[in-house]
Amino acid sequence: MSMDALCVPLTGDAVLLNGRVPASLLKDPLPSGSQSLQDGDLLAVDIEIRNGRIAAIQPLSGSRPSAGSDARVDLDGGLVLPCLVDMHTHLDKGHIWPRKPNPDGSFMGALTAVGEDRAANWSAADLTARMEFALRCAYAHGTAVIRTHIDSLPPQDGISWPVFEMMRDRWAGRIAMQGVCLFGIERVAEDPGYLPRIADRMAQNGGVLGGVTYMVPDLERDLEAVFRTAMERGLDLDFHVDETLDPEAVSLKKIAETALRLQFPGRIVAGHCCSLAMQPEKHIQETLDLVAQAGIGVVSLPMCNLYLQDRQKERTPRRRGVTLLHELKDRGIPVAVASDNTRDPFFAYGDLDLIEVYAQATRIAHLDHPVGDWITAVSSGPADMIGLAAGRFEVGGPADVLIFRVRSWNELLSRPHGPRTVLRAGRTIDRTLPDFRELDHLMKTEDKVT
Repeated sequence: MSMDALCVPLTGDAVLLNGRVPASLLKDPLPSGSQSLQDGDLLAVDIEIRNGRIAAIQPLSGSRPSAGSDARVDLDGGLVLPCLVDMHTHLDKGHIWPRKPNPDGSFMGALTAVGEDRAANWSAADLTARMEFALRCAYAHGTAVIRTHIDSLPPQDGISWPVFEMMRDRWAGRIAMQGVCLFGIERVAEDPGYLPRIADRMAQNGGVLGGVTYMVPDLERDLEAVFRTAMERGLDLDFHVDETLDPEAVSLKKIAETALRLQFPGRIVAGHCCSLAMQPEKHIQETLDLVAQAGIGVVSLPMCNLYLQDRQKERTPRRRGVTLLHELKDRGIPVAVASDNTRDPFFAYGDLDLIEVYAQATRIAHLDHPVGDWITAVSSGPADMIGLAAGRFEVGGPADVLIFRVRSWNELLSRPHGPRTVLRAGRTIDRTLPDFRELDHLMKTEDKVT
């Protein structure tokens, strides 16, 4: 069969012939001498799928797998990726744009609009419908893992977390889901009982302790309380950090110092970290040293930050708002990129498509010349940062893969929305995306929003 014949679903054992896979995403390297293509990172291979798992990955130059009566699919040099990992999203906010757009595209406009919509509309039924819609999109695009932040101030936490837990169970086996509680760091001082209550909820449901950090007067004290609370319950941490272009915002450095001082044993993720790019070089280097020592992973949200940061009326933005991905990676600090918000006041667009995220991140942050192994930023990198086995090709692992008609990074980045096939457990899934009209009953408006 040709690549075009993949429109006929694969429903059982198969051999994918003449595909190209990133060497950086192979758990076990192929023998030396395997044919290398395009930036030194793509290898020509045959992939055998049996009983829904990857039975073999062999160099194209080696002996072909014995397929027997299995389907044999000639990929004609097509790119093959493992299903991807979206480690920073906001499923609870998603797809509210038609009923609550951002009035001016600013960060404060987003905060206000979301707060008003949450108070007026975020019932269990509303959250369930919007989360289900978002997950169907992510699944169709080829995402296997999602970590979502959940607005967790009372009384919303009592509504949103049961919905998240239900959705996690409903989607088990299709998308593995993790949840992170989200609250402003000042809440620690304002309500002394809140932190232990929300941390107990995270411990009970397998969640992650989170929070938004900025330069409040007692930041060091509040951070220490969060860290100690997480340590008492064996929780990992995932912060929204310095989502501003103010060079005086240094909570990333404070987080690293706290982690080192307390010898925090768990995983720590810092998202956004926009202000780092605005700081003097000396301060940048000091912060990078501390972040590396503390073992903190950093996830950049380039599409959302580009949308919000340096936005002023009737003025072209001059600063990108994207953190120092190259410098972080060069220091050995784990890095990732992710979707963040989707069709809500924080980001008006998006569809939880990590190929779009990867392509946009490449253009925005110059993740090219060479492309190298930056594909790990939406696959094995985030999987390692959140502690899940995903985002790699592994013999014996599930045959969860994306197959593209394109043959090189240049072709993929030029046409990220081009033809793709998604296999889960070796079977072709229906990639039909849900129609936005399915959410019309929640929008309470007949206005058409572009």
